Amino acid sequence: MPRHFDVVVIGAGHAGCEAAWASARMGCRVGLVTLSPDTVALMPCNPAIGGTAKGHLVREIDALGGLMGRAIDATGVQFKLLNRSRGPAVWSPRAQADKRAYGRWVQDALTREPNVTWLFQRAGTLQLNEGHDRIHGLTFEDGHSVTCQSLVITTGTFLNGLIHIGDEQIAAGRAGEPPTEHLARSLRDCGFEIGRLKTGTPPRLHRRSIDFSRFTEERGDDEIVPFSFMPGPIGGNRIVCHLLHTTPHAHDLVRASIAQSPLYNGQISGVGPRYCPSLEDKVMRFPDRERHQIYLEPEGVDVDEIYVNGLSMSLPREVQTTIVHALPGLERARRGSQQTGSTAAACCAR
Repeated sequence: MPRHFDVVVIGAGHAGCEAAWASARMGCRVGLVTLSPDTVALMPCNPAIGGTAKGHLVREIDALGGLMGRAIDATGVQFKLLNRSRGPAVWSPRAQADKRAYGRWVQDALTREPNVTWLFQRAGTLQLNEGHDRIHGLTFEDGHSVTCQSLVITTGTFLNGLIHIGDEQIAAGRAGEPPTEHLARSLRDCGFEIGRLKTGTPPRLHRRSIDFSRFTEERGDDEIVPFSFMPGPIGGNRIVCHLLHTTPHAHDLVRASIAQSPLYNGQISGVGPRYCPSLEDKVMRFPDRERHQIYLEPEGVDVDEIYVNGLSMSLPREVQTTIVHALPGLERARRGSQQTGSTAAACCAR
């Protein structure tokens, strides 16, 4: 393993992969730090790219030579252009991804780039120069180290990450993966202020436990509008999503259990994200709404996990199960392989 790099990038999610790719294409020697080949460009939450505002961002990344637009074009399984009934300024491309195929595509692209070296390690401590005013390198948790001119940190939800499910609090970066505590401590020791941002995720359901005949089919556009300006392969419309709605009974279940929600009992403070509000927020903030939209979105072509878009919640597991079973068509729904829904509070430095 090389001991010196021009740029070291910590994290190989969307941001880290783009940072490594851009640096390498500029001629820099890049070390890309991540836990495992299996988590490169992983989509642990919604397996989709784009949407309102975000679709514009993907195209801007593509115009700058990034990977994301080409990756989703090649591995997408359903494509839509949102807001077609409005003016062109707000047309927004969105595509469902085959999450495993997407990660493999990005990993292959970075592996073929000669200036990128994979560092499958856990980031530990920042190294500073003698004046303690510049980054000099990075020490991994196993004691090995590298030096660098620049360090890019894209750790997502891993810095002292904490998952909330009812009154459960689980230290984790993602479900089943430990948080990055050493790096968070090192950033604090360097004088950075440490806080937490909040995100949410819904239950995943097993495909074969769902009665899809009860729902409205949502298909992709006949004419696919690609994300990338560069010519390349298009995955195509290979799945069908389904639309359903919450019910007054489900809303009553939320209200009856609201004291057990970390969002409302003081366990979590702060305002949730605007773009994916929890079911608790939707029910409590909009009491006059009798129903809210939910989309069932497959996480790939040949996988059993169904992402329940619109049903993020932080209630206890048994309450989440009761709410899911209260929805027509999901009376017998079972968990997919992913952990049942949670609200994760992720550490950030500023």
